[in-house]
Amino acid sequence: MIAPSLLAADFARLAEACSAVSEDADWLHVDVMDNHFVPNLTIGTPVVKSLKAATDLPLDCHLMITDPKRWAVGYAELGAYNVSFHAEACDDPVGLARDLRAAGTKAGLAIDRDTLIEPYLDMLPEFDTLLIMTIKAGFGGQAFMPELLDKVRTARNAVESGHLELRIEVDGGIADDTIAAAAEAGADAFVAGTAVYGAADPAAAIQRLRALAAHVGGD
Repeated sequence: MIAPSLLAADFARLAEACSAVSEDADWLHVDVMDNHFVPNLTIGTPVVKSLKAATDLPLDCHLMITDPKRWAVGYAELGAYNVSFHAEACDDPVGLARDLRAAGTKAGLAIDRDTLIEPYLDMLPEFDTLLIMTIKAGFGGQAFMPELLDKVRTARNAVESGHLELRIEVDGGIADDTIAAAAEAGADAFVAGTAVYGAADPAAAIQRLRALAAHVGGD
């Protein structure tokens, strides 16, 4: 699953950015930052509402915000396909996951660079997506950190041993030279910002990324 990140697109032309990948992307990744949980400010519910009207691609909303319990269900109600919130910002991840599912969306748990994954493994049956940062959350364009793939391997082992239905998504520095390592570690959904929207042909970039990831799996 390839999810181009609109954070790397031209914010003045988001509808065009959606259209440029509409035939090739699986999801559109929407980075919501509040200038509190992370030191950056991006977009919120009004833009997500407009995106929902502008594209048929499923919206994969990544909430890098404080107090996600207050806001997350609102994104589900707007029709987001998946809403991921950060474990570091929530004192009851399971409760919020259930609220999101009840509101009609898939629930995602996001794990930042410096957070251990082990304390959250028992919660994974409550989630549809596990989003593992391969950078420090908050800014696009950062360099991929291969040492963080150990978390992906741990999560993949937990998914397989528990026979879970769970997407393992990686976010940060995913490009032609890193996606194969992430796939080999066990990721099956890939957020790509600059690698897609920084390319002359975003659709071709997605096709190339998908081929590189699929090759690892022998497809």
